[in-house]
Amino acid sequence: MAKPVDTRTAGRKPVAKATRSAAETEKIRAALAARRDELRAEYDQTLSEITELQRDRLTDSAGDDQADTGTKTFEREQEISLANSILERITQVERALERLDEGGYGWCERCGNPIPVERLAAFPSATLCVTCKQLEERR
Repeated sequence: MAKPVDTRTAGRKPVAKATRSAAETEKIRAALAARRDELRAEYDQTLSEITELQRDRLTDSAGDDQADTGTKTFEREQEISLANSILERITQVERALERLDEGGYGWCERCGNPIPVERLAAFPSATLCVTCKQLEERR
């Protein structure tokens, strides 16, 4: 029985992965860890603000009409969406740290080509090269 062909990797030449020095790896790790810590602090602050606003809304809802209730619901959903966005960015940074430990950091997860240094400088938790990211966004 024939083995199924992975169309994402078929016909692709293997790219030799360059090794990064221990100092470079630690510099990247420190930057990613600092970013993760910043995001966690931002997430904790956002949750604290949401809790405080919820408490204020519960005590200040007497006499609200449908428009007031709708506005408060909309604002609460926006705040929760913001918190979820921060949580997603934390997950991305943690995944980048895992990839760094595994030796796959800086290499595209889809095509295996190196991710340009400029892209990693702008978005350190990137897992796809520019070309693969553009293809993903078109879908």
